[in-house]
Amino acid sequence: MRKDIATICLIGALSLSLSACQNKTKTELEETTIDDKEITLNVRNPKVEIASPFEQLVQAYEREHPNINIEVHTVGGAMDDFSDLKAQMAAGNGPDIFTNPGYESARVWNDYLEDLSDQPWVDDAYEETLTPMTFDGSVYGMPMNLEGYGFIYNKDLFKEASIDSLPSTLNELKAASEKLKQAGITPFATGYYEEWKLGDHLMNIAFAQQEDPAAFIKGLNEGTETISNNPKFKDLLQLIDVTLEYGSEDPLSTDYSMEVNTFAAGEAAMILQGNWIQPMIDQRSPNMSIGILPIPINDDPDKEALVVNTPSYWVVNKQTTDEKKKEAKKFLNWMVSSEKGITYMTERLKFIPAFKHIESDDSGPLAEQTMQYYEEGNTMSSNWFDFPVGIREEFGSATQLYIKNQITHDQLLQEYQKSWEEAQ
Repeated sequence: MRKDIATICLIGALSLSLSACQNKTKTELEETTIDDKEITLNVRNPKVEIASPFEQLVQAYEREHPNINIEVHTVGGAMDDFSDLKAQMAAGNGPDIFTNPGYESARVWNDYLEDLSDQPWVDDAYEETLTPMTFDGSVYGMPMNLEGYGFIYNKDLFKEASIDSLPSTLNELKAASEKLKQAGITPFATGYYEEWKLGDHLMNIAFAQQEDPAAFIKGLNEGTETISNNPKFKDLLQLIDVTLEYGSEDPLSTDYSMEVNTFAAGEAAMILQGNWIQPMIDQRSPNMSIGILPIPINDDPDKEALVVNTPSYWVVNKQTTDEKKKEAKKFLNWMVSSEKGITYMTERLKFIPAFKHIESDDSGPLAEQTMQYYEEGNTMSSNWFDFPVGIREEFGSATQLYIKNQITHDQLLQEYQKSWEEAQ
C-alpha cells in the first residue's frame, strides 16, 4: 500500500513537472515568436542632404535588431513635399514614421499622430522644442534637431578678397560683395529655382525682424497690418536685389543641389542656407573653411541675429499596427539615447541635438556657431509655421516673377499682400 502511494505520488509529481515544462515551453515559445518576428518599418525622410548617413544609421540599428527591417524613402527639395504623403495616407499605406513641422500642420495631421508623451526622451528635450508638437498636455513628435540659417561663407575666399570684418548691415554686405567681385570671385551662389527658399527662408527674415512677429501676423489676419506698406518687406527686396546683382547666373535654373555644389567647389563665396548642408560640404570639400553669419536686410546692426528653430519632428503613424508603433518608438528612442545613435546623429548627420544630454562637438563648424548663437539667445524666430496653408508657395512664385523682371517692387509687395488676404 505504501509502495502504491509512493508510485502515485511519483507519477503525480512527474505529471505536474511535465505539465509545467510544457506550459513553460509554450510561454517561452510565444515570447520568442514575438521577439523574433520580422517587422518592416517604413520611414519617410524629408532631408535629401542626409540620405546616405541616415541609411547608415538605419543599418546600424538593423544590425542590433535583426528582426527589424527599416525601409527609408527619402524625399525633399520641393515646397509641397507632403503631397506624396497625403496620397499614401488616403490610400491607407502611409509610412510608420514620418515628419511634421508642428503648430498648425500638427493640428491638420492630428488623426495620424501617435501620442508620444510617455517616451523617455521627452524629459531630455529642450523644453521650447516641444511646444510646436504639444497639444492639451500631450506630446506628438520628437524634435529632429535644431537648425540655424543665414549666409554661409567661404573664409578663404573672404581672405582672398581682403574682407577683414564680417558684414553686419546691408551696405556692408554690398561692400563685401563688391570686393569679392573685384577679386574675380562670384559673391553669391543663388538657387532661386526652389520656391521654399524664397517663400520660407527669405520671407521669414522680414517677419522675424518685426518688433513682435506674432502680433504682426495676428494683425495681418485681422486686417490691421499690411505687407505692402511694411518697411521690413521693402528692406527684404533690397537684399534680394543685392543677391541678384552679385549672384551667379541663371538663379531660376539653379536648384538646391546645384547651388550647394557651386559653393562647395569654391565657385561662389556665400550661400543662403543653413547648418544642414554640412554633410554635403564635408562630402564634396571636407577641408573647406566655412562660417555662418546673420542675414542683414537693412543698416540696423542691432538686428544681427541668426534664425534658429526646430524645423521638423519625427512622428509615429497612429493608423499603423500596434506592433509597428511599438517598434517605431523603440527606433526613435534608440536614435537619441544609445551611444551609437548619438554618434551617428552628431558625427554623420551633423545635427545640432535638440536634447540637453547630447553634446554637439562633432557636428561641424556650422553647428558649433549656430549653437553659440542659440545659447547666447541671439536668435530670431521662424514664423512660416503660422502662415496660412499654401501661401509659402505663392510667396515663392511671386518672387520668381520679380526675378524674371515681370513685376516691379511695388507689384511684388502687393502680390504678397493679396496672397495673404485671399488665404484668410
